[in-house]
Amino acid sequence: MEGKFLEQGLSYQLVGCFYTVRNLYGSGHREVFYDRVLDEVLAAEEIHFINKPRVSLHSIQTGNAISFIIPDKLIGGKILLEVKAKPFTTNDDMGQVLEYLRITEYEILYLVNFGEKYFQPKRFIYTNDRKSFLAHKSNP
Repeated sequence: MEGKFLEQGLSYQLVGCFYTVRNLYGSGHREVFYDRVLDEVLAAEEIHFINKPRVSLHSIQTGNAISFIIPDKLIGGKILLEVKAKPFTTNDDMGQVLEYLRITEYEILYLVNFGEKYFQPKRFIYTNDRKSFLAHKSNP
């Protein structure tokens, strides 16, 4: 994987959308507001997304789908997105999204907290080559 930036073009576009929203609206709104404004910006940039998709969580032992999460968005069928509007991003927030990546088929997740004083979208990677459940997954 050395030297490979996963979904570079889509990621670049997406981060630009995050900064557009933050630059236009600042940090003082509720999460639902940022979520809806981001929809407008993504649509204007012609970036395909699904709001509140149902994403399977898999058993590490069998690969079976055993539960699901509902992240805020699925971008381009490849990137999960969690939107927050809190004064700061906690270690629990970051741990939660890493767990999402660890037991789903997605490799990239952005955690974007529009409420932070110093805006800094966070990109998390957990590549599928590290996910043993995909090798013996019985439910597609």
